[in-house]
Amino acid sequence: MLQRIGLNICILTIILTTVGCGFKLRGDFGLPTGIQQLQLLTVQKNTPMQRILRKQLQGFNIEVWDNTVSPSQVVEQADAVVYLTSDQLERRLLSLFSTGQVAEYELVYTIRYQLQFPAQDAQEIEFDVTREYQDDPDAVLAKSRELDLIQNEMRREAANRIIRQIASSYTNWQQITGS
Repeated sequence: MLQRIGLNICILTIILTTVGCGFKLRGDFGLPTGIQQLQLLTVQKNTPMQRILRKQLQGFNIEVWDNTVSPSQVVEQADAVVYLTSDQLERRLLSLFSTGQVAEYELVYTIRYQLQFPAQDAQEIEFDVTREYQDDPDAVLAKSRELDLIQNEMRREAANRIIRQIASSYTNWQQITGS
């Protein structure tokens, strides 16, 4: 009986310590309730990054407008404007097989975007998401599928970073404007 009470106290202590230190599950972040409408502009329509970002924003119950509204209307009506100026994937050589074929790449996904709130200048933001990718010339089909999965994972991570930046910048904007 004492062992069971001791075990329960130990488990309770671990849970309270974990919660008390601010631990959150990965991807468990929120956007401020003041952001209800967001304009998502892109250079090219319907890119994979645009689709992923739109889907994740809609998961937060945010109304996402496409390129159909002119930017001048957006700044007056939307709570925030995100303009994806470019995203590109670059492969850097890391190692070679003894035969001279590429054995390993570093994939670098670079995203550039502008973030703007009403009555504020746009912030230009750029960041990289990197992964290592091992190539195998004997399994071309499988490696091609793996590369697609890695690229989608990198885009999801980039979308999460954009959303976190929106939340952070919106909180700062509210403090500055007193809204």
